Order: sequence, then C-alpha cells, then structure tokens
Amino acid sequence: METSAAKNVLLVDDHRPFRDSLAKILEGEGFRVFPASDGEEALDFLRNELIHLILTDLKMPRMDGVELLKVAKTIRPEVEVILITGYGTVDTAVTAMKEGAYDYIQKPFKPREILKLVRKAVEKQSLVLENRMLQERIKDFQKFEKIVGRSPAMKRVLEVVAQVAPSSATVLIQGESGTGKEVIAQAIHDLSPRANQPFIKISCAALPETLLEAELFGYERGAFTGAIARKEGRFELANGGTLFLDEIGEVSPTVQVKLLRVLQVGEFERLGGTKTIRADVRLVAATNMNLLEAVERKTFREDLFSRLNVITLTLPVLREREGDIPLLAHHFLEIFKKKNNKELKGFTPEALEVMSRYSWPRNVRQLENAIERAVVLTKGDVIIPEDLPPEILKAVEMPTAQEAALMDEKTISISLGTPLEAIERRVIEETLRHSRGDKSVASKILGISARTIYRKMEEDKEKEEDKKEGEKESKISDKMSN
Repeated sequence: METSAAKNVLLVDDHRPFRDSLAKILEGEGFRVFPASDGEEALDFLRNELIHLILTDLKMPRMDGVELLKVAKTIRPEVEVILITGYGTVDTAVTAMKEGAYDYIQKPFKPREILKLVRKAVEKQSLVLENRMLQERIKDFQKFEKIVGRSPAMKRVLEVVAQVAPSSATVLIQGESGTGKEVIAQAIHDLSPRANQPFIKISCAALPETLLEAELFGYERGAFTGAIARKEGRFELANGGTLFLDEIGEVSPTVQVKLLRVLQVGEFERLGGTKTIRADVRLVAATNMNLLEAVERKTFREDLFSRLNVITLTLPVLREREGDIPLLAHHFLEIFKKKNNKELKGFTPEALEVMSRYSWPRNVRQLENAIERAVVLTKGDVIIPEDLPPEILKAVEMPTAQEAALMDEKTISISLGTPLEAIERRVIEETLRHSRGDKSVASKILGISARTIYRKMEEDKEKEEDKKEGEKESKISDKMSN
C-alpha cells in the first residue's frame, strides 16, 4: 500500500487563513497539498493532477461542496471526498454522503481528528485502487487462460496477440509442429470483436485438393459425383467470424488462386454454382513451412503470400521457452489425472529435471503425449523419471549422486570483458580439472556431449600450435632482417 507521503490532497476553502493552517497540518504528516479557493479552481487541479482525496468546505461561492463532489466523482470516480461543515449544515453533509462523499467533519475540530479521518479516507482509496489493479491483472490472465507459459518468449507472443486481436488484419502464424499455432489462433479470435461469432478451422494438409476446395467454398447439388445436396463451405460458415487455415503451405496452386480472390475482394462461388457469395471473414493462417522459400521454388504464389503476410507471428519452440516446461507438465498432469481418474500428487524433482533438460523436438504436443503416458503407466502417486518415454530417458543422462556433488561444490570467477571463447575454454578446463580429467563426468556437468569436449580441446590445441608456429616464423623473420 502507498504511504501518506505519496498521497495528494486537494484542499478547497474560500477562507485563506483556515486553508493555510490546515495545509500546514497535512503537510507536516507527509501529504502533498494542492490549495484551491473555490470549486472551479479545484476542478482545474483535478483535471491536471493525480488527486487521491478532496477536503472541501461545504459553503463556498460559485460552486459549493456538494456540487464539487458531484462533478469530481464524474471526472475521477475513485477520488474520496471529505466535507467540512459549519454550524447548521450537518444535514446537508449527511445528504451529500448519499452522493458519494466519504465522510464529513464539523468545525471546529482538532488536528488529530482531521488527520485520523484523512488517513482512513486515503487508506480506503488505496484499497479500491489496489483491488481495481488486481481485477485488471485477473482479466489480463483470463484473456490467455488456455495458454500456459510465462517465459519471456511467450510473453512477447502474447503481447503481439493482444495488440492485433482487436483489428481485422490477416495473421500468419509460423512455427514448428506442436508449438501451439491453433491455440494462438483461437486466442486471437477470442480477444477480437468477433469473439461471439464462429471460429471455424480446417487443416489444409488433411484433405486432397478437390475435397479441400469443396470444404472451403462449398458446392451445389450435382457439382460432382456424390454431391446429392448443396453444402455450405467453411467461408460461409465463418461469416462474421474467423477462419483458421492450418498448414496453409500445403494448399495446391488451384486453391491458392481462389483463396487469393477471397482475400482481395471477399467473394467466391460454390463448386458447380454461378452465384457470387460474399463473406465477412477474418483469416488466420498457420504453417510450419518457410513460405518465402516456397515462393522462391514457385510452389506458393507470391501475391497470396503478400496477402497472408500482413501480421506475422513466429512461435518459439519449447526448448526456447525457459521455465515453461514445469508449468506445462503440471497443466497436462491435471488434465490427464482427471481424465484417467487417478490420484497423483505431482512429479519428483528428478522427473522435472529430466523434462527440463530434454530438447523436445516435437514441442508441446510431444510433452503432452509424454505426460499422458506417464499418468497412465505410473504405479505410484508421483511421476518419476522411469514413467517417462524411453527415448527421453535415453537422451538425457542424469548425473550420479557423486557427479551431482561435484556440480554443486565448485564455482569459478570470470572478469567482465573476457571474450566468450576464452570463457568457454576456461569453464571446460576447470570442469575437467574438477572431474579429474573424466570427460564423461565433465560432459554431464556441463550438459554437453563428450564429443563436444574432445572437439573443443582439439580446436584449442590447433590454435595453440598455430600461435607457436606464428611466433617461430616471426622470430625467423626478425633474424633475417637483422
């Protein structure tokens, strides 16, 4: 909570000696006081300064305290107002409290009485503001309630999502398979003005060209064998909402031409039909393919790529989302333990360590499958490393207790400005010295392969030999010149 020193009090009274005296009392307690002689002057302060509390006389020329209260609450609803009343105006002050005044105090009053009332008012105002900020944070979190991850890489993605979602711009989402492109597309729709309209999705890689065209644009009865009735396409179904085209890079040249027309003019015809149909659709496309390379290979139209590439989001791979793996693991654990009706407490530290060290080449989808397998196969009430898929355990060699002790007991100091190459060499040398030359142990401590250590040592050896050879040649040249 903020201290009184951070609180700004607007003091309004047309009697200057009284105003100056009360201002001194408040300033002596650390409040910042803005003095005003009447209501209109007070409103100027309210519009231009961050005012936490208004302390105002009830009877003033031009604008009395009650009028000031009403206008102040309109301009800044969270501001608290205390009315200062004289003899015969208490009833008016009580009525003003129904208009939103915090309280009133009757003249004459003692300094400790006014200070007590002011402190209570600013404390209430602080609580109101803190509660409002908390609610805003909750709303921000709820915007992305289906997206698990708080890593810097994901925060950057979500910032862009929040920025582009309210627009109608086409969005192209790029990323490896399993990185969550569909989840991000759904978030863009959910945060957009189209949230109450349909979110229609289709995988362009899952259907052959003729079926994909029929699914996207619909068809009339008799358009082809088996078309026994008219069918609306995904563009019609998504009218007013969002259409998500997954794996857009797999679309054939024929369908690309039709997609381009829809993006250019918002019109299309059903297969076998002649009627032009208009659809108000926001398009979000996704691909794990490098579309620029596809354009260069002439397998993807450059003009279509330009239409799709209005806003581009590139999703990080799981191995780049530092700290998100434990969050995702617990998220999937909750889902699958309910689905399989199993009582599980969580993961052992060793299991979390294995998952954090694994590279997850198939990204979040692979982690999800691994957790589902572990939940089904575990025999205890916690997930242990042995419950994880064998390929993960094989890829991640965990250090023994003795090796872990070696990892914990040694640190080295490196000066700022040391070249990165020198830092790398120093760390490898110190780790080898600490492991008594055992490259297998050193590789586990450093989290790299023993082959990498051998290669680095060979490179350093070659550089050292080149350096010595250069020095020898330099000495020979000096002797010859002499």
